[in-house]
Amino acid sequence: MYVGAAVAVGLFDDLSPSVVAALRIMAAATVLGVWRRPGRAAWRGRRAGRAAAFGLATAGMNVAFYEAVARLPLGTAVAVEFCGPVAVAALASRRPRDVAAVVLAATGVLCIADVRWSGSPAGVAWGLAAAALWAAYIVLGKRVALGGNGLDDMAVGFAYASVPLAVLLALDAGGLGALSSPRVVALAVGVGVLSSVVPYAIDQVVLRRLGRARFAVLLALLPMTATLIGFVALGQVPGPLESVGIVAVVVAVALRSRDGDEPAVAAARTPS
Repeated sequence: MYVGAAVAVGLFDDLSPSVVAALRIMAAATVLGVWRRPGRAAWRGRRAGRAAAFGLATAGMNVAFYEAVARLPLGTAVAVEFCGPVAVAALASRRPRDVAAVVLAATGVLCIADVRWSGSPAGVAWGLAAAALWAAYIVLGKRVALGGNGLDDMAVGFAYASVPLAVLLALDAGGLGALSSPRVVALAVGVGVLSSVVPYAIDQVVLRRLGRARFAVLLALLPMTATLIGFVALGQVPGPLESVGIVAVVVAVALRSRDGDEPAVAAARTPS
């Protein structure tokens, strides 16, 4: 995900954040479609409707987050967006230890992100929109994971989401022109595979085994992993506040109980 994000930021010099997000989902839809080749049943009825809702939520989340990153420091945007998973975990919690886990996870993420509320109001609004859509991604993603063939349905959902995204490309001054550049197309495919196909496919496997609340808390590992990767690969030593955040997130993940999660009824099935 972080390699894909780095590639995406490199495209911001030539394209608007919304166009980059659109190309990301459309590229992911193409790759998934060729790989999975969903059958006719995946394109019809309630299953298709569920997949389409998931695809639209995911596309909207990507667009909103890229627009937030274009207006806010990355740490601030991540902290604002993380309100979504924290809300999902909080709503599903039933025991004091679960509430404590949510509070610890939220505190840890805020520490790691080193939040600075100096961005534009529009950036904060886009970040909150991304948070709401991230919550929808978790809820709808769980239903997709348990309702059929998760990876096939994800391919269908991204295909449906590509329709309004194509309109977005057409309305943007540089959107359609970007498709004439082999470099941009290659980078878009790279972003789609790294930031959407691989992590979202893994999410589908994980969501079949975990409840939404535990999955939401585990997402706190994302900023923690980014900090660790920065230390190992880039020599970026975390400061005292970041170190406190890492410890808080680790404790939160360990503290979170299984209570409050719906049973993972599909856990015994062979993953798609």
